[in-house]
Amino acid sequence: AHQVQHISGFHKGKEKNKKTLYTILISQSYCFDYFKIMKLGNKFESTTKDCRMNRRTFFTCSTAAILTAFLPVKVVAKEPKTFEITRTKREWKNLLSDLEYKVMRKQGTERAFTSPLDKLFDEGTYHCKGCDLALYSSAHKFNSGTGWPSFWQALPGAISTKTDKKFFMVRTECHCSRCGSHLGHIFDDGPQPTGKRHCINGVSMSFKKS
Repeated sequence: AHQVQHISGFHKGKEKNKKTLYTILISQSYCFDYFKIMKLGNKFESTTKDCRMNRRTFFTCSTAAILTAFLPVKVVAKEPKTFEITRTKREWKNLLSDLEYKVMRKQGTERAFTSPLDKLFDEGTYHCKGCDLALYSSAHKFNSGTGWPSFWQALPGAISTKTDKKFFMVRTECHCSRCGSHLGHIFDDGPQPTGKRHCINGVSMSFKKS
């Protein structure tokens, strides 16, 4: 067992003049709030505070320390981005179907292989269902085999992105730059020339044929 020795100390607030030896065993659950040594010639003065902890106190302190180490630090929330087109919750619910609202406004995900836009390769443009902004061109669409409409790039200025850390993953979320409606995620496993795969919920888009 580790031992700590103190020469000279305090007893009931009064300084001792003779040397006193204290042997503190870590196994006996001692803690020290402060430890000060000053050299005075050939003598040392030490100040200690004995804080014997019973098992309950020791357990409480230990648990608190562990939780503090692993709990995330509180971060001041940033102000939400302001988009050109904004609507109230009620207005969005009146405009969109239940599934569209879940995906576009709550960042949900439609089931794979359920969107008719997945296998659609007609020439045209894909628009945001929330504000009709042109998002993707059929010229940039490809069959990813994932079950969601996929593109290797968006139209200039059509989308914005942010980091998505849900589900213990770090992904790049993309949304309409004009109304903020959630579209999907961008991955680094797409074809050239960008190497990107914009995996988009078909329910977030409408198609306009050329």
